Amino acid sequence: MIKPLPKIIDLSEIEPNTRRGGDLRAMLTPTTVGATSGFMGVALIRPGDRIGEHYHPYSEEFVYVLCGQLEVDLDGEPHPLRPEQGLMIPINMRHRFRNVGNVEARLVFHLGPLAPKPALGHVDTEETAQPLAAVAEPAGREQVRS
Repeated sequence: MIKPLPKIIDLSEIEPNTRRGGDLRAMLTPTTVGATSGFMGVALIRPGDRIGEHYHPYSEEFVYVLCGQLEVDLDGEPHPLRPEQGLMIPINMRHRFRNVGNVEARLVFHLGPLAPKPALGHVDTEETAQPLAAVAEPAGREQVRS
C-alpha cells in the first residue's frame, strides 16, 4: 500500500469563492490533497458582509474564529462568535455568518464526513445576491427558500 504524502497548501494558491458571500477558500480537499474524511478551509468576511444561510445534509461543520467579530444564526437564532472560540454545527442545522465588526473576520472551517458527491454536500436556503439589509433581521423573521 502506498502511503499518501503530506502536502502544504498556501492560502494564495486557492481561488476566492464569493458565490455565497464572503470569500470561501476550501484549502485541504479531496482534489487539492487527496483528503478522504472531510475538508478544511478558511472564510474571509469583510465588515458588513456575510456567508448566506445554508446547511450540510451529510457533514458536521467545525469552526474556529481567528479574528473579527461575527454573529452566527443557528436554525434562526443569532449568537455572537468571537476570536478564539470554536463552534460545532450539527448535520442539517441551518447556519449563516455575518461580520458585525469593522475589520475583516477570518475563520477556519472543517466539514466531515464527506457527502457522497460534492454537489450534495451544501444546500443553500437563501439567495446571496440580495442586499445586506435583507439579512439584517434574525433568520426567523425573513422568508427562507426551501
